[in-house]
Amino acid sequence: MSMDAVFRALADPIRRQILDSLHAHDGQTLNQLCEGRGMTRQAVTKHLAVLEAANLVATLKRGREKLHYLNAVPIHEIGERWIGKYQRLTLQALSDLKRNLERKADEQ
Repeated sequence: MSMDAVFRALADPIRRQILDSLHAHDGQTLNQLCEGRGMTRQAVTKHLAVLEAANLVATLKRGREKLHYLNAVPIHEIGERWIGKYQRLTLQALSDLKRNLERKADEQ
């Protein structure tokens, strides 16, 4: 799985809606994912294929049904790699500011 594929998959608002739907109720069928979207089964299937290729959706066959599950690991990895490192810089700056203010308070 490439991080580019994850970003590409997340860039589309319909795919994010599908992921939100799976987050709210995991293990949905294609019919359930189509409900209320005003989209054809074929269109939803194409979006699911992109999400599966990015490893954001995993499937499990149950009889004739195919259940779709959210895999949040790639999103977590983005958070760790792209958001976490910038957040660390902010936290370090706040920590430095706190130390400096405490040091100045002690000097007075």
